[in-house]
Amino acid sequence: MGIKDLLRFMKPYVETAHIKKYAGKRVGIDAYSWLHKGAYSCSMELCLNSEGDKKLQYLNYFMHRINMLRHYKITPVVVFDGGNLPCKGATEDERHKRRKTNRDQAMLKLKEGNVAGAVELFQRAVSVTPSMAHQLIQILKSENIEFVVAPYEADAQLAYLSNLKEEKNGIVAVISEDSDLLAYGCPAVFFKMDAHGNGQEVVLDHVFSCDTRVPSFRHFNKDLFTGMCVLAGCDFLPSVPGIGITRAYNLVSKYRNLDRALSTLKFERGDQMPEDYARSFREAVAVFHHARIYDVSLKRIKHLKPIPEELLQFLDEELDFLGPEILPSLATSIAQGNIDPCTMEAFNVFPSTVNHVSTANIKKICGPFSRQEAFTQASKDSSVFAISSSKSRKETTVVETLQASDAEQMQCPFMDESECLEEAVALQNMIRPSISTRKMVGEEKKSHRKEVLKVPDNNPFRKRKVEEFEPDEMDSVTELVSEVTEVERLEVICTIPESQKSVESKPVKMIELKTVTKEKKVKRSSCQSSENK
Repeated sequence: MGIKDLLRFMKPYVETAHIKKYAGKRVGIDAYSWLHKGAYSCSMELCLNSEGDKKLQYLNYFMHRINMLRHYKITPVVVFDGGNLPCKGATEDERHKRRKTNRDQAMLKLKEGNVAGAVELFQRAVSVTPSMAHQLIQILKSENIEFVVAPYEADAQLAYLSNLKEEKNGIVAVISEDSDLLAYGCPAVFFKMDAHGNGQEVVLDHVFSCDTRVPSFRHFNKDLFTGMCVLAGCDFLPSVPGIGITRAYNLVSKYRNLDRALSTLKFERGDQMPEDYARSFREAVAVFHHARIYDVSLKRIKHLKPIPEELLQFLDEELDFLGPEILPSLATSIAQGNIDPCTMEAFNVFPSTVNHVSTANIKKICGPFSRQEAFTQASKDSSVFAISSSKSRKETTVVETLQASDAEQMQCPFMDESECLEEAVALQNMIRPSISTRKMVGEEKKSHRKEVLKVPDNNPFRKRKVEEFEPDEMDSVTELVSEVTEVERLEVICTIPESQKSVESKPVKMIELKTVTKEKKVKRSSCQSSENK
């Protein structure tokens, strides 16, 4: 990623600094560089596409740094990568193969139970997708943070913004991990920024003006510097075997002319240099100087710098290596984050993976540096409402209220399975009682009957029956107990829901049985009374 060994070669010009030096200024951010670093903390979850909040840790990483910049009164301008350049196809294919190999090895380590080894390989295999960038864009909109999606390379878009004046929404520096930004001609690049704002900075004006440090770039300009970077090897053109950053610097520093440096290189390495290397070299340099970028004010695509007529004739006016032309309306939709720049398809309006954009999670993501409340509210069954950075706070509140009311009125007409089951059960209970309800009613009835069967002692009916027998005091007591038991059993039998035959037969048997019992008890009582006499 970037120019190989460039930062190490330019170590004498790398200065330690703190990001607060840009307080009150606008600073550009290479979004994918932070997304890549944030994805390392959840690389296994992203590669396995697992569920849970752990997979969204890269958003926490990104927003923590955004809020740190705002804490130091810095205005962040986030720039995302767009589509792939045709001249970068070989590099992208190689990276894809390397990631796939690392992922396959990580899966093997995971099956073996070596989680630590698997995580290390997953970190090499993880890649940032436009879908991940889209999720971050929703949060940036809610936080009213300025952003733009480049038509192709974010580095070119950042270089364009760096060359604009501040009153025209330009930026004074770029935060990135990609050394390509120096080859694009960015005046100041801030590398390796940590969570506290400390990092390393390279300022091109200091590089070209200093003559006491080695290597010296005193006689270099931006064109020669870019040519040196291309000779050393970049994403658009691999270097000639045996040519690194040191050899490329020596050739350009000696001849101070790129054509003469190419001629010398061809003479020395003619057998190892491809036949079309000279043309590929000119095309790679043209990408750094004349890449397609999005003009926010004009709302259309244009070149980073106008292409000179001489270069057009050399290239036979074939500029496909810079990427195909994009219509202004489509370019605007891409820049606003509404269309996938790789597939040219609109992002899902109701994504199932943006639950993290809820108010609670945004507050969690914003961290301790947050100075604004998030306005976006999202759920599994509602859309994400984002606020454009061009709207004022007052307009934002009004639009948010209208959007919330519309969301309530236009809810999805389909219910999930659990809701359908609840509705069905409710309707069933309204029409007829459920089985469990009927059981409860039956138990209540039985308990009620049992309470009714507890006949009180002052029942006049049983008193009259008792009075029919009453030879003496002992006989009345025994007979009373027997009669009460008989009545209770008869009533219980009659309440059982059986056929009429069973109802008629069972009480007869019980009456006979109880009659025998009563006679026995009466006889026994009479014997006892005679003995007492």
